[in-house]
Amino acid sequence: MEKLIIGKAKELEKYIIGKRRDFHSYPELKFEEFRTSETIEEELKSLGFETFRAAGTGVIGIMDCGGVETVALRADMDALPMQEENDVPYKSRISGRMHACGHDGHMAMLLGACKVISEIRDAFKGKVKVIFQPAEEGGGGAKNIVDEGHLKGVGAIFGLHLWFELPSGFIATRKGPLMASSDGFLIKVRGRGGHGATPHLAKDPTAPAVDIYNAIQKLVSRAKDPFAPLALSLPFLQGSGAYNVIPDEVIIMGTLRTFDVDLRNEIVFKMEKIVKGYSSAWDCEGIFELSRMPYPPVVNHPELVDIVFRIGRLLGPVIEAPMTMISEDFSFYLSETKGVFVFLGIRNDEKGISYPHHHPKFDIDENVLWMGAALHALFAYNYLSLRR
Repeated sequence: MEKLIIGKAKELEKYIIGKRRDFHSYPELKFEEFRTSETIEEELKSLGFETFRAAGTGVIGIMDCGGVETVALRADMDALPMQEENDVPYKSRISGRMHACGHDGHMAMLLGACKVISEIRDAFKGKVKVIFQPAEEGGGGAKNIVDEGHLKGVGAIFGLHLWFELPSGFIATRKGPLMASSDGFLIKVRGRGGHGATPHLAKDPTAPAVDIYNAIQKLVSRAKDPFAPLALSLPFLQGSGAYNVIPDEVIIMGTLRTFDVDLRNEIVFKMEKIVKGYSSAWDCEGIFELSRMPYPPVVNHPELVDIVFRIGRLLGPVIEAPMTMISEDFSFYLSETKGVFVFLGIRNDEKGISYPHHHPKFDIDENVLWMGAALHALFAYNYLSLRR
């Protein structure tokens, strides 16, 4: 049966690539995936899936093959607010919108898996729930899916991400922590502006802002166990627009990544103390707030990783993935049920596919997409077979 699944996925290579190129040409941002969801729902219905909408622009399909167990397969749908710079026939037709993270391939691979499952549904003893989720890129669409109750009764969930850091065709995952938690934060230091030649007549917020920036950087080396992974970046600083003007306000924005929830909470607490303390010392007002929905860490279930390692070797090279500070809202599903998240390599320097995620020239090696479809279908088949 596994060979049959792989063979059928390989036969669908042109179908999967075609779907990917269609999605790529018409990218839509988070919670705006209207054309995308209509396309997906029509396809699922044609394959015999029962469908309904979720999380606004999301689509869920269910194939009831008999049995009581339910396995879920997930793909994210949203694009990014970027202008594509690739010169390809399937280039984005929407100005300022681009699939620069591989979600177009994710949807195409899962549709390929749905097609395989529909053709051999008698082999799947249970329910297969496919989740086409909106708003992964900062919108926390997965949390909406969970909050609406769509993970109830799901025994396991499988997710797959096309991964630039891996050579084309390589499969990687790991037991336990895989991807970090993610927080975005905003710092405002408010004072009173003035002329740069008379700083004593102002309450210069740039002075404490610089101290705050440097103090927060020191949290990485001085406020945690050296063996605990932690990343703190503050790449956005905005003050005066002129060389001789002291601003009323300085704004700093950054991101915090870790794998330990307690450490995350401690660092957030310390950052707020630093902001308020340094600002007060300079007679300014310091404001610290989280600016986006926090994403928990992605932590894989060991038993399900064993399944992936085994079925992955039927398709290509399988390696243990290193932990990464990149985040994913797939983590919200793992707060409800056990699951596994997997990377499939798409970097191919010979084809010029050598730009990272979120780059205006990001692209994928489409020759591996059938492998992703096979992984989805193989995981569903194996999980349900183990629980007959």
